[in-house]
Amino acid sequence: MKQIRPFIGKDIVKILTGIRRSGKSVLLNLLYNEINCPEQSIFINFESKKNDGLKDPKTFYNYIISEVGKSKKKFYLFLDEIQELPNWEETINSFRVDFDADIYITGSNAKLLSGELSTYIAGRYVQFVIYPFSFSEFKLIDKKHSFMDYLEIGGMPFLTNIINDKNSIQQYLQDVYGSIILKDVVKRNNIRDVDILDRIITYVLANIGQTFSANSIAKYFKNEQRKVSTDTVLNYIKACEEAYLFYRLQRQEIKGKKILSVNEKFYVADHGLREAIYGKNNQDIEKVLENIVCLELLRRGYRLTVGSVDDVKEIDFIAVKNNEPAYFQVCYYLAEESTREREFGNLEKINDNYPKYVISMDKVNMSRNGIKHLHIEDFLLCFTE
Repeated sequence: MKQIRPFIGKDIVKILTGIRRSGKSVLLNLLYNEINCPEQSIFINFESKKNDGLKDPKTFYNYIISEVGKSKKKFYLFLDEIQELPNWEETINSFRVDFDADIYITGSNAKLLSGELSTYIAGRYVQFVIYPFSFSEFKLIDKKHSFMDYLEIGGMPFLTNIINDKNSIQQYLQDVYGSIILKDVVKRNNIRDVDILDRIITYVLANIGQTFSANSIAKYFKNEQRKVSTDTVLNYIKACEEAYLFYRLQRQEIKGKKILSVNEKFYVADHGLREAIYGKNNQDIEKVLENIVCLELLRRGYRLTVGSVDDVKEIDFIAVKNNEPAYFQVCYYLAEESTREREFGNLEKINDNYPKYVISMDKVNMSRNGIKHLHIEDFLLCFTE
């Protein structure tokens, strides 16, 4: 809300995007209530059956114009799940041109920001990605909720209503996942081989935070006696990215600042979905911690890449904000000397004076040589850049 407020009332379309059930509709309602101008506001949810008749662009346009009438006052349009309206970009731009409109829209697919949009309202929109709850937001609901609760179930907002019922949590997350796959991946991309899609998703979930390529996935399926082309793998993963299920991080050579085109990393939008679909969060706790840190940095507005030092050493995250980098390593515990040498040693190979951090579950501060060590909860609750 703090990020959106400066744009309220301005001639710029506010677009709330993100994974399904992450809270976009709630934020849209919060904006509606904060603006508090019901006589000059129109709120439409395109996923509601009662609005099926408005999914024809011309019908929808005529409906809005009839509601606005000849009024010269500013009108506020709140349009939920706009991707259900064909050619919505042209219609939205017409509203901007034809009357004094302040427009807020939500959508669950990254294609909202591609194609025709760049033609019709280039430079006239601002995007806000809505992520599932951070740990600090999770704690705001009930301070009794622990980090281990968050580690297990993730941050999908509705779960705070059923946090003590593990069976209901599992069912809810599986239903959310099914809805994402059916509506935002399969249906939107006309995917026919859903079984292969499920297997690719399971592979990515199993390997979050691990560098791999589409070619390596295709080879994996070949070993499993399933023939899948590299193009199919790429297209299916891209469809999941567009539905905000996965986030792809490219690798960057730190010394030459060159972006490397192979062996990228993927992270899931909510680690609770990983537990519900794939399981093993407790066994793969280091991967899950890395996923949590990745999403937290994205929430805070960083641009992320994976660092490569001398093509051997890896830095989990190069996080850039305001054109200045910070470097982050994530691990479970630093008890072993070899682990400390790997995590701190990789950062010590970077010859600049920008901030460097190691994040783990250790509560004892192990900072050294100007590299700060942070307990995971301190990072999530108290860390300021």
